Amino acid sequence: MNNGASVTTDKSFPTRLISRLTKLFSSKPTSRDDIAELLRDAHNDNILDYEALDIMEGALAVADQQVREIMIPRSQMTVIPETADTEQILSLVTESKHSRFPVIGESVDNIKGILLAKDLLPLALAGHDNFNLSQVIRPATIVPESKRLNVLLKEFREQRYHMALVLDEYGSVAGLVTIEDILEEIVGEIEDETDQKGLQQIARQQDGSFRLAALTPVEDFNEYFGTGLSEDEFDTIGGIVTRAFGHLPKLGESTTLNRFEVTIIDGDERQIHLLEMRPLSPAPD
Repeated sequence: MNNGASVTTDKSFPTRLISRLTKLFSSKPTSRDDIAELLRDAHNDNILDYEALDIMEGALAVADQQVREIMIPRSQMTVIPETADTEQILSLVTESKHSRFPVIGESVDNIKGILLAKDLLPLALAGHDNFNLSQVIRPATIVPESKRLNVLLKEFREQRYHMALVLDEYGSVAGLVTIEDILEEIVGEIEDETDQKGLQQIARQQDGSFRLAALTPVEDFNEYFGTGLSEDEFDTIGGIVTRAFGHLPKLGESTTLNRFEVTIIDGDERQIHLLEMRPLSPAPD
């Protein structure tokens, strides 16, 4: 029965309705972007903390990266000539503090194998002043620079090696890559006792501002500034600052934290490194 009201028929309505219902009830992601969006939604809903989100996004990103993007370039490689004597080898090992070294012949492109620093220890204890380097080196693993990182990481784990030499399209050595290089793409910088701290954790500037490393422990920050930031969720001030932004901030971005204006002055696409903090109230002594 028509009561006189005008009814407009939208022929596209069923299509739009089906599309919305499909999106509503289909939770299966079809791409990495869909997975990343689900992870960010979980973070926004406080299901994942920032560190977990960062690691998961890093794992997704590794699948799209190639060895050439993270390798240590040829010019920065520490290599050992096969003609080196014991004193020269020990000097290189001690100064570089690495654990694995490519052994080369006449040039870097002539790879003889890999020397593990730990293999030198039994020789040193046995009093072998001179030894045959060719008898202690191990076979070198060679990979193309186009190899994807997720594939290489799987090979590292399954075949139980930690370093690979990288060849370019012409067959020349372009660099090297280690399992630690790949893991750092996922979890961020991995430091050990041999890493040099290039920055004082908290440094007061002449204009009254402060510069501090993002890895400064929250406990040290609270002690220095007399603040009471929570240490339950984050271990470093960088984690707290990132949460204050609500995203991984870019260089030059600023926000307010406690009684400070915080500006990012150094960082990369994975994490922040250096902060500048200006007191919004009189600075502490």
